[in-house]
Amino acid sequence: MKIFSSLICMCIFISVNAEVATFAGGCFWCMEPPFEKIEGVKSVISGYMGGDELSATYKLVSSGATSHLEVVQVDFDPKKVSYELLVSIFWKNIDPTQTDGQFVDRGPQYLSAIFFHNENQRVLATKSKDELEKSKRFSKPIYTKIRKAMTFYPAEEYHQDYYKKSSFRYKLYRVNSGRDEFIKKNWN
Repeated sequence: MKIFSSLICMCIFISVNAEVATFAGGCFWCMEPPFEKIEGVKSVISGYMGGDELSATYKLVSSGATSHLEVVQVDFDPKKVSYELLVSIFWKNIDPTQTDGQFVDRGPQYLSAIFFHNENQRVLATKSKDELEKSKRFSKPIYTKIRKAMTFYPAEEYHQDYYKKSSFRYKLYRVNSGRDEFIKKNWN
């Protein structure tokens, strides 16, 4: 419980010069590294959002027993990094046409979505999706949803920075998931 309290406090006490962005891109392990590398990103926390249930745990969410999605919540300084850049990074780390999950992870808990926290984010996320559709980069329709942010539930501590804590297992998962191959082929 102590770990959850710390994570929740991190989410609540966001500095004055910060905004929050939330993205669902399948396995949250794979969505942390691209954002953590960006100057102006203060923290990236894996968690759950989008469900009607009053709590979320990995056991429940990964089983498909809830309507939550795996997400990453990005705390960033908008003076150093734009929301538009974060959205662009999101698109370049998912398959926006997948309707049943992301890569090897299947089920509604692994669907892709951009959760907006204010009207400006909604407008920018929708614009970026429209531009991606118009670009005809993909032959299939863009399935990723733009949704209003809901309660964020931080994932268990062992999921936070998994790619650092269990780098060998993470690399094996990442290679076998098909994500990197897709990114290289479609985004260069």
